[in-house]
Amino acid sequence: MLARWQWLAIVVSRQFWFRAALFSLAGIVAAVSGIVLAPFVPDSMTTKIGASVIDDILNLLANSMLAVAVFSLSTIVSAYGAATNSVTPRATKLLMDDTTSKNVVGTFVGAFLYSLVGIIALGTGLYGSQGRAILLVFTILLILLVAVTLLRWVDYLAGFGRVVETIGLVETTTREALDRWLEHPNLGAAPLEAVPDDAERLHGPIGYVQHIDMGALEACAKEHDATIYVLAAPGKFVDALKPLAAVQGADAQALEETVRAAFAIGPNRTFEQDPRFGLCVLAEIASRALSPAVNDPGTAIDVIGRGVRLLSGWGEGRAERRDEAPRCPRVRLATLRLEDLFDDVFAPIARDGATHVEVQVRLQKGLGALAATRCEGFAEAAARSSAHALAHAEAAMRLEEEKARVRDLAAAVCGRARASGGLPRDG
Repeated sequence: MLARWQWLAIVVSRQFWFRAALFSLAGIVAAVSGIVLAPFVPDSMTTKIGASVIDDILNLLANSMLAVAVFSLSTIVSAYGAATNSVTPRATKLLMDDTTSKNVVGTFVGAFLYSLVGIIALGTGLYGSQGRAILLVFTILLILLVAVTLLRWVDYLAGFGRVVETIGLVETTTREALDRWLEHPNLGAAPLEAVPDDAERLHGPIGYVQHIDMGALEACAKEHDATIYVLAAPGKFVDALKPLAAVQGADAQALEETVRAAFAIGPNRTFEQDPRFGLCVLAEIASRALSPAVNDPGTAIDVIGRGVRLLSGWGEGRAERRDEAPRCPRVRLATLRLEDLFDDVFAPIARDGATHVEVQVRLQKGLGALAATRCEGFAEAAARSSAHALAHAEAAMRLEEEKARVRDLAAAVCGRARASGGLPRDG
């Protein structure tokens, strides 16, 4: 449950320029430190370490680091384009948030600026022999850092932007978002069951809800002895017809500015507080793989397995969760509906993979595994998704034997759902 300023700090720290600026600043400070620390170096040490060679090393670093930084940036941009074309544009955001690529580019840019500042300082005579000795020590350490970074970068590029690696990144990010909902159910708010008719609605700018500062809403509600009903959870699109929140027990106009400030509205959905977005992105990847232009049912089957794994973990986490008092009792937010999670990841695959018997078979088997779990609500949701997928298969498949195979698996899903108590025995 992050405050607004914490969320903004995370957003800024993920910007590509931020890490490059930090590494650049560190490089400049290291280069200037030779001037500051020079009086503490004895004259005898400068002869022993051969400080005179520093000029050639800095020139070599300056020339090579600029070229390597430009090459790395072009490689990263190419990976973004490959992910956009082969996976989905929504997954590109995760690649752009990747810390390894930012650290690599930041290291190279910082090494270039360090060399540049060192060359300028040497040319103007700011370094004495002692300062050159310190600069040489820092340069040797920098060379070791650059060597390690290059080796890691070469190994990392083998999977950067590839389909399987990107799918894994989406799965990991979605799992983290689901875990955050488990750790703070309803983002720390009390469950929303119904909104009173006398609650006054508040609207905000048009866009997607990216983040909600629940702590700020709770403080506002407590100060005015009111109850705030959050009507737009993270990931929802708000406009003139869809309000952000409703206020009961106080003048909504007095709270309007504070309530609006607690919502971060942007043009796109984000992953941090919106686990459904991650599931939707996985479904998009599968749908693109099932398109006639790509025709890659194997990727869709891979996504089905990941979706089953994510929802199973979500169900187990809910079963193990202890009922605790909400941290923000004056704020109400609707819980994540299990049916929505199933629809987000499985419904598009059932539709776009309707003609692929291997996809339908894997989908029914995955839903059967979810139906067999003892998690609350899973049997009903799995049986519902199974019937939906079977309807698509019946309408799209031509061979009766393929339809029969999917039909038998769908019947097995219903059987498991009844055995687990999720469906009536005679249903």
